[in-house]
Amino acid sequence: MSHTAKYWQREADGRLLCTLCPRYCRLSEGQAGFCYIRKNEDDQMVSLGYGRTTGFAVDPVEKKPLNHFLPGSSVLSFGTAGCNLGCKFCQNWDISKARLDDKRSAEVSPGDVIDLAIAQRCPSIAMTYNDPIIWAEFAIDIAKEARRRGIRSVLVTAGYVTAEARPELFSDIDAANVDLKAFADDFYHKVTFSHLAPVLETLQWIKRETKVWLEITNLMIPEENDSPEEIERMCDWIVTNIGDQVPIHFTAFHPDFKLDYRPPTPHETLIRAREQAIKAGIKYAYVGNVYDLDRESTYCPGCGECVIQRDWYQLGSYKIKDGKCDKCGFAIAGVFDGAKGNWGRKRVAVTFEKENSN
Repeated sequence: MSHTAKYWQREADGRLLCTLCPRYCRLSEGQAGFCYIRKNEDDQMVSLGYGRTTGFAVDPVEKKPLNHFLPGSSVLSFGTAGCNLGCKFCQNWDISKARLDDKRSAEVSPGDVIDLAIAQRCPSIAMTYNDPIIWAEFAIDIAKEARRRGIRSVLVTAGYVTAEARPELFSDIDAANVDLKAFADDFYHKVTFSHLAPVLETLQWIKRETKVWLEITNLMIPEENDSPEEIERMCDWIVTNIGDQVPIHFTAFHPDFKLDYRPPTPHETLIRAREQAIKAGIKYAYVGNVYDLDRESTYCPGCGECVIQRDWYQLGSYKIKDGKCDKCGFAIAGVFDGAKGNWGRKRVAVTFEKENSN
């Protein structure tokens, strides 16, 4: 099923230029872009990803990861196939490197997605697994429907999107986790087949021009992007350009795909990176993909009290009231609605049934 795409223009030689992401693929008749799901079909740009998903699951929102957005709540997660980056370390390569024809994908409407979220009692949906930027038209329509019906929308993305497409893509998004894969363009070019600058531009734009709640993830890969010097540059850039209130998650790499020869990230590397972030002035820094109750928890920048205790994705003590530390009254950055959620660590696969649709 193809859907008329936005964000393209016709070149003088007849090819179609995709202007959705900074890759700027030029497509001849019948040719698909790097992402696999944007295609020149009958001299028009179409999205093969519209209305197609590779499955749904209900996750803890902390798994996105989002630690300051509706803590403890459940989120309906889904994606399609394909990706506009070529990360050699991709942890979801079976989806991101697949074409839709290779995956058994359900056909759903934006209304179907929101019906399913409501049926599962999820206060939010997350467009994730592969990068939702490549299926922007579908993501935009889903987020609009979600907002109309009182469901919040989350975008989990690498942030590799053009200035032309950003405003509409994020217009109805409530929270985003942007994967800042490294702080060196050489890494981006050689390991992800992309570039760093557009990602930094997206981060600045989200923070300065939108009301989207923003968090950052940095997957630390031994001998690739984990040097103390690089982490120091990254943290200094964050504080200077998007502020000290944006949470950052330093997460452990597990050998996979084309970087299976690299070892897992030592726990000590994550601890050191978190300490560097705090030293740089970042108020909320976390480790992830490892068990570390102390460094997964949230502390009040005002008095040091543990305001959200986390045991993996299970919340323990919760000392936030009206968005503030219950002990000293310091405002904790984030989106907090009343009491903590109680979804816990569960991940529940959901089979889409057509009776859930409009």
